[in-house]
Amino acid sequence: MKRGLSVTDPPDLPFRPLVVIELAKDVKAETRDWLVKKIVDKKKDGGCQLLIKSFIISEEEEETIFLVGASPKRLLLGAESLGLVKECEDGYMRPFIYNNRREYTHFIEGDEDFLTMAECQCIIKQDLDNLRARDEKSVPGYPHSKLYPGKSIFRRLQTSGLVIQVFPLHDKEDLKRLTHRWYRQIRVAFQPIDQIRRYFGDTIGLYFGFLEYFTLALIPMALLGVPYYFFAWEDYDKYVVFATLNLVWSTVILEIWKRYCSSMTYRWGTLIMKKEFEEPRPGFHGVLGINPVTGREEPTYSSLRRTLRIYLVSVPFVCGCLYLSIYVMKIYFDLETMALDYDREQQSTFSSLLLYVPSIIYAIVIEIMNRIYKYAAEILTSWENHRLESSYQNHLVLKVLVFNIVNCFSSLFYIAFVMCDLKLLRQSLATLLITSQILNQFVESLLPYWMQKRSNRKIKSKVKTLKLDTEFALLEQIHLEKHMDAYPGTFDDYLELFLLFGYVSLFSCVYPLAAVFAVLNNLTELYSDALKMCRVFKRPFSAPAAGIGVWMLAFETMGIIAVITNCTLLGMSPQVNAMFPDSKMDLILTVAAIEEVFLSFLERQPKEQCLQHSRQNKFPTQL
Repeated sequence: MKRGLSVTDPPDLPFRPLVVIELAKDVKAETRDWLVKKIVDKKKDGGCQLLIKSFIISEEEEETIFLVGASPKRLLLGAESLGLVKECEDGYMRPFIYNNRREYTHFIEGDEDFLTMAECQCIIKQDLDNLRARDEKSVPGYPHSKLYPGKSIFRRLQTSGLVIQVFPLHDKEDLKRLTHRWYRQIRVAFQPIDQIRRYFGDTIGLYFGFLEYFTLALIPMALLGVPYYFFAWEDYDKYVVFATLNLVWSTVILEIWKRYCSSMTYRWGTLIMKKEFEEPRPGFHGVLGINPVTGREEPTYSSLRRTLRIYLVSVPFVCGCLYLSIYVMKIYFDLETMALDYDREQQSTFSSLLLYVPSIIYAIVIEIMNRIYKYAAEILTSWENHRLESSYQNHLVLKVLVFNIVNCFSSLFYIAFVMCDLKLLRQSLATLLITSQILNQFVESLLPYWMQKRSNRKIKSKVKTLKLDTEFALLEQIHLEKHMDAYPGTFDDYLELFLLFGYVSLFSCVYPLAAVFAVLNNLTELYSDALKMCRVFKRPFSAPAAGIGVWMLAFETMGIIAVITNCTLLGMSPQVNAMFPDSKMDLILTVAAIEEVFLSFLERQPKEQCLQHSRQNKFPTQL
């Protein structure tokens, strides 16, 4: 057993490990030396000018780990190049400029707290990603791993399998303080959103901010839904008041969130932050050509070929999956009919309970189909070979949302507007909502936490057998974190909230307890997601964000569907029909007018108005 420790920077420079780089087993020594030189070389020589320590653990496995840090000055210069926005002493938010650093609030020369650890790790990640090839034609020691002038070295090392993973380290003390405020104590209070954002970054902070806001927005509907549900249990047609409330609620909460989000991101400095030039995805491939914008030689891929893949393969695949979803829905209705016939014949307690079995089976099948489809959609979207990550995410979200809307809501629409069976609609909605919540909590929270606990015990016992005297705590931490699964992102979390918003806004007028179950789900989600972030997954790199991205458009689209659905339900209700006994055309025109009024409120608020509103409020930065 051997361990090597090398420090490539002068010993007088402070070293704070921020990022871990794990190389593949048996990587050649000349490759390691070349990579270290690239990381520590000065900017003018084509390097990153960072600090680095290397560990070689286990002679048999030749496992190499690099710890990367940076000097305080280097991090401040990186903050300027990244375009981070900070609060100035006059109270306004401005991009950070190193030469004007003393004009910024809370800046103290030599103080490491001016930049959060998440921002420091983001700066290092940007420097590593921007490490460009110059005269090298290939990775030293691996002639088959070609390098192209001006292209990212680290992306090539990752696609070649020479770099296994790059991830940011946790700060154990900060994490301990955060977990104590966040989920270790059960209390009726808001989440520490600013502290979450400082530790995990803007994207994660925005997700938990939206989760908290959505939960609070559901509470009025839940409080109104309980008495409405019990007082109108058998009167399925008396849903006019609650449908009207749904119309107002689903319209207003999205507009309030836009203002709240713009105020929050302005205070964080990301609303006015300039977008960074987007690099090609690591998985992007193509033939060698000339980029018409930069004039550099790099892999290119025909947009026509990508379009043909989308329309000749992806679109038929999605349509086929939608047909399968509708076919499964038909089987569900056949089972429902069989259960109803059996209950009419038997009229027993068992037959009454049997009425819920088709809905439960259908809910489980829906969850299984959603997960299988998402996996297939990811493979298909990767095969389309999108150059940018944003384009990849947009196509993936579109595929998944179309399928989930049809798979989760088509049966409810059919029951409501074709069968016109409000009793069955209430039963189906309740079963789908409760079953999906139970399955999601188990699959997304309990199962990963249990598996990670088992893995941690094995890793700790393995590390203790190494019998290393120095830096044992850091080594144990690195071993634990590098074996954790990578954080999968907020995609599934937003998708779950999107489906909950759909269940509540579309048909909760016939099942008012939908908002109650949504609140309960979100409360458990707050704690389970916090636990996953802190204990189950690797710490993700911070990413600047000015909003929830394409998901805002998805929620607005669902809001439009909710307005149309509730207006249609209003037009179908006996109470509203009784108001227009002589002319059905007047009824249709009145409902259409109401629909247009509410849809006009769902127009997207211009960013300039949000920015102006945020500046007028001038929220101070919370530390």
